[in-house]
Amino acid sequence: MELKIEMIRKICRPENIEITLHAAKRLEQRGIRLEDIMNCIMGGEIIEQYPTDYPYPSCLVLGVSMNHRFLHTVVGSDQERIWIITAYYPDENKWSSDFRSRKEQ
Repeated sequence: MELKIEMIRKICRPENIEITLHAAKRLEQRGIRLEDIMNCIMGGEIIEQYPTDYPYPSCLVLGVSMNHRFLHTVVGSDQERIWIITAYYPDENKWSSDFRSRKEQ
């Protein structure tokens, strides 16, 4: 099943968001806060789908952080909760100039 940004936005509230241990460590290292992730989801777009991820389908959302930097957030969802798998500021060397597609390696 592919996720829809509208569905993710509908449930994008702190009480519905779970952050994996891996993601919590990475977010702290990268200086990314929950507010940044929520801003990314609420104003962003899905640029990649991972419908066969386990235990829930996931996707890559491109949006912006609270300080207006482009942000990628990988989220999984069962349509009631959102799991933050990871979030990062995309690398210009690995992504196109609009950060929507990966460069050939």
